Amino acid sequence: MLQISELRDNKENIIQRLSIKNFTDTAIIDSALEIDDKRKQTQFELDNLLAESNKFAKEIGELFKSGETDKANEAKNKTTELKEQTKELNELLSNLEIDLKEKLSNIPNPPHSSVKAGKTEEDNEIVYEQDALPQLDANAKPHWELAKDYDIIDFDLGSKITGAGFPVFKGKGAQLQRALVNFLLDNAREAGYTEIQPPVLVNEESAYGTGQLPDKEGQMYHLQEDNLYLIPTSEVPLTNLYRNDIVKESDLPIKITGYTPCFRREAGSYGKDVKGLNRVHQFDKIEIVQIVHPEKSYEVLEEMKNYVESVVKKLELPYRILKLCGGEMSVANAMCYDFEAYSAAQKRWLEISSVSNFEAYQSNRLKLRFKGDGKPQLAHTLNGSALGMARVVATLLENNQTNDGINIPEALRPYTGFDKI
Repeated sequence: MLQISELRDNKENIIQRLSIKNFTDTAIIDSALEIDDKRKQTQFELDNLLAESNKFAKEIGELFKSGETDKANEAKNKTTELKEQTKELNELLSNLEIDLKEKLSNIPNPPHSSVKAGKTEEDNEIVYEQDALPQLDANAKPHWELAKDYDIIDFDLGSKITGAGFPVFKGKGAQLQRALVNFLLDNAREAGYTEIQPPVLVNEESAYGTGQLPDKEGQMYHLQEDNLYLIPTSEVPLTNLYRNDIVKESDLPIKITGYTPCFRREAGSYGKDVKGLNRVHQFDKIEIVQIVHPEKSYEVLEEMKNYVESVVKKLELPYRILKLCGGEMSVANAMCYDFEAYSAAQKRWLEISSVSNFEAYQSNRLKLRFKGDGKPQLAHTLNGSALGMARVVATLLENNQTNDGINIPEALRPYTGFDKI
């Protein structure tokens, strides 16, 4: 969420940058500024009333002491009137603050100056693409057929138990999934991230803090009775560990990682995009999160991108890196890199990671600040998938298939305990 002071001081620049995200609702910006003007005027009037009330309160005691009872009672009546006016102004101020928060919550994060305009994935910038892509023979199968042949993932059983998009991993499929979790967590710890095991249910305040609400409300599973949400990514609970905190500047950067199942409704998905593990409602993911000094956040973004790339290389996945255009970025992103792995059987690219800098957009919602010698200021937050496992498993199965089984990448073998499925 933008700070109202930033919006007021840099309105035209922010409008221009938001146009890169194809955001044209400038009326909401004007409305936010108008509400803030009313809020400040109301606060001014309220402060004056409170000062006047305090003045009368002191006078009343002195008038009673001096025996001027009538004047004292007149002053008491005046304070009663002032209290009623103060109550009305407090209610007005509270409503204005709620309205302002709602307006600001619906204004996207302006993208970094280097982000290019665009509307679709075709407009994304290819930062790196591997030259030699794997070529399979004509009999190669997509992962959903391999999963059935080797009895390692059962999509029908998942549909029976829950519904489409909830696969059941079996035997060596389950072992491969667990091996990936341990491999990725070990790599994150070696890179300096502290492992956290967070809850997979979060409250409304947490979902708001990282920007899932109100923007992605329809994409999350909601438990209405308890007003809790199943997490779409562990970014939500991990970043919210520091909600309403003031951390020491000397503690930055804060580097944390966590493994969780993730849940997404994926409303509106259809066709080849949802086949097998391409797009599921429940999947496992390792997340990395950093909380950093604002002056360091873009340096850290590159560091996190390079880290994810190192993990992808260890898994021997053919990959490319995209820098998202404005129209492909989320409401909260200031800059985002996507990693895609090439599926040789499907002959298409599958997204396996996003690495994002949110600048102060999340921390302003979270009231996440740091303090050194001066006054507290907002930190910057970043996160990355390292990695999302559904499509990683899909590409590992497809690209490593042979006539007599599926080979396991060298780096994973100490974790699986077997070389081949």
